[in-house]
Amino acid sequence: MMSQMAPRSKAGEYLRPESQFRNLVLQSETLVNPSTDSANSSAEVYPAAAGRYRLVVGWGCPWAHRTLVTRALKGLEDAISVTFVAPSPEAGGWIFEQPEEGCQSLRDLYQLAQPDYTGRCTVPVLWDTQQQQIVNNESAEIIVILNEAFNQFAKQPELDLYPEDKREEINNWNEKIYHALNNGVYRCGFAQSQSAYETACNQLFQTLDEIDTVLEHQRYLCGNTVTLADVRLFPTLFRFDSVYYSLFKCNRRRIQDYPNLSGYLRDLYQLPGVAATCNLAAVKRDYYGNLFPLNPGGIIPLGPDLNLSEPHGRDSLHQSAQIPVLE
Repeated sequence: MMSQMAPRSKAGEYLRPESQFRNLVLQSETLVNPSTDSANSSAEVYPAAAGRYRLVVGWGCPWAHRTLVTRALKGLEDAISVTFVAPSPEAGGWIFEQPEEGCQSLRDLYQLAQPDYTGRCTVPVLWDTQQQQIVNNESAEIIVILNEAFNQFAKQPELDLYPEDKREEINNWNEKIYHALNNGVYRCGFAQSQSAYETACNQLFQTLDEIDTVLEHQRYLCGNTVTLADVRLFPTLFRFDSVYYSLFKCNRRRIQDYPNLSGYLRDLYQLPGVAATCNLAAVKRDYYGNLFPLNPGGIIPLGPDLNLSEPHGRDSLHQSAQIPVLE
């Protein structure tokens, strides 16, 4: 069971498979001369349009959560709809709360797009309702698409979460955060050797310590403006004390125990629209109720008691910090 849920190396390290659908969405004026410097130059390109695309997400999934946060910060709720799936141990995968495109499960949707598909069926999915195709299922690329391609339909088009002058810094943080934190918690929880677990756990807390030190002097990871680096870190921090600390054995310290990370988490949570993307009850249900090898009894803990609406106290770091204000 663990080998299917968490593929591993010979050393017992958790290995995350790569996403398979990596197409792009571009603004109409960009379609004439699309950039050739994309990491996936062979990707098919789709035109941006309001009402054409849908995000398929699960409440518990941190990778899907980052797409919901980006959608909320940009104000794309009217342009891009959302459909939720939930994990089902009986079905062996994600199932729709209501049938979607005639599909009962996420695997059905993948096979509607590609009938011979036999790979992993993961969320998030950026779905083209017009052509009934999966545009992209790599969250790191979907959030860039949401930030750039739909500005003409966004309520916050001026909010650039991936500005050119900060991209190198954002990319450096993204690389570190992915390996040590986003995927690092899974490397701890799904490790199948003591040495693999200890390596992942040490890297995890070394990086949390580093970030806490950085946040002592600046409001966000790349200064005083929110960027995609913050968006990618937030879902992991949001789940940390309630899930990863205990279930994934990431139990040296809680986020609550960090003087700067704790306020930073509340700061991000309180940005307009972000709290609505957070469903802690569903997160706990999905993790504790469905990861049978880690929690055979399926018992969902009552705690911890978290109040992310408490004052974060980080306004004073920079009064001119770029905070989106939804109309």
